[in-house]
Amino acid sequence: MDIVLSGDEKGPLYMSLYRHIRGLIQDGFLQNGAKLPSIRSLQEQTKLSKTTIETAYHMLLEEGYVYSKPRAGLFVINPQVMPAAAGKLKQKAAAPNRSHRHSTPQPQHNGQVLLDFSLLAVDGESFPVRPWRSVLHDALSLHISSVHQYGDPQGEHGLRFQLAQYLKHSRGVNCLPEQIIIGSGISYSVQVLSKLLEGFTTIAVEEAGIAQVRAIFQQHHFNVVPVPLNSHEHLIAALKEKRIPALYLTPSHRPTGSPLSYSLRQQLLNWAASSGAYLIEDDYDGEFRYSGKTIPSLQGLDEQGNVIYIGTFSKAFTPALRMNYMVLPMRLIDKLPTIEYALTSPSRIDQWAMQLFMERGHWYRHIRKIRHLYRKKHARLKASIEAHLSENVQINGDSAGLHLEITVKTARSANELIELAAAEDVRVYASQDSTVKAGDDPKLYLGFGGMKEGDIERGIRILAKAWSEATPTPAQVRIE
Repeated sequence: MDIVLSGDEKGPLYMSLYRHIRGLIQDGFLQNGAKLPSIRSLQEQTKLSKTTIETAYHMLLEEGYVYSKPRAGLFVINPQVMPAAAGKLKQKAAAPNRSHRHSTPQPQHNGQVLLDFSLLAVDGESFPVRPWRSVLHDALSLHISSVHQYGDPQGEHGLRFQLAQYLKHSRGVNCLPEQIIIGSGISYSVQVLSKLLEGFTTIAVEEAGIAQVRAIFQQHHFNVVPVPLNSHEHLIAALKEKRIPALYLTPSHRPTGSPLSYSLRQQLLNWAASSGAYLIEDDYDGEFRYSGKTIPSLQGLDEQGNVIYIGTFSKAFTPALRMNYMVLPMRLIDKLPTIEYALTSPSRIDQWAMQLFMERGHWYRHIRKIRHLYRKKHARLKASIEAHLSENVQINGDSAGLHLEITVKTARSANELIELAAAEDVRVYASQDSTVKAGDDPKLYLGFGGMKEGDIERGIRILAKAWSEATPTPAQVRIE
């Protein structure tokens, strides 16, 4: 794989590398199952830093463009590349004066800064540089006698102790440090689960959920069954009828942006208790809620030990840390010795630093600051949509998380709307909702975590202009 980044790229290098590889995947240059270069070989080819490449690869993992195989590397997930694309791609490559950087859609830069409503980006200006630098320094000083040794494959006990306290306080999670596994991301956690749940043949996932998670379960030979979470009766009936042994879901936010209701949480817990099934709760942005009373985590409501809880530092802190955590029921903890060979916790130094960061109160101060910041961005995005987009744009959930899902009433497809936006140097993203049929109004995602407040409104104004011929006369947006 040849990586050629143009010199006029805007933004940090890791974003340029991420967009470049994503474009190669979307355009079909990297086929499904193709292996990405190792970090070391890509360093030699591009002269980019290890951190830059790791961050770009992590973003590809998080968005579901690649999956990880232990001790083998990263492999492309691209099931939607059409055979007919090859001829078009050859024509693109042969065209004169065309950049080697490809993506779909390809923005035509008009001298503007690219405005990216990314679902992965977080606010870069709020990172607590001074306290993090301080705890990194102190972590090395305090543990200098242990830096030459491997750590606990389950994660450093001090950090697990701090996490148990934080999760109890913030999300109502009831656990001991011994129930926590520190990992390097959702891909790693799902791989560990695949081994712990060996013997299961079927996993249910929420419709429009994380494509990467589905792909990883499929790689481990699970039959993955999408189920709708918008119909309580049909959901529980389908789970019982199909004898589903485990359901993976994101109840704090869901793909639509609205949390799972308390009543459905109780129904799911009752189903899990009566059937012995597991609920795999991915609470990846559970820290961010903007309206209504905070609903406790499923794990906090669980009295039978049927919930597996997954959280991450990527949204509230930084994806560059590449650290997440998983809380297991005690009956699965008892199985850990049988898969210890598969456990590989992240850098001990980073874990020691995060432990100090939490012990000294920096984490809690940072969370308060970042919640306030994202609340302002969330309000700015809603207000901008209300002011500048048509009455045929509907927000499908607006109470939590770092993105909004919108439905656009138009005859155009989601890809056409994305292309219209890209032509004006704005990026928006298509919903992965498998229930959307041809002729349905398209659904799109707008992330706001990495956007500046002023850029949010500017981006929405540009979208209104770009979509003006695709939608009826502008009016007030409807919010459900």
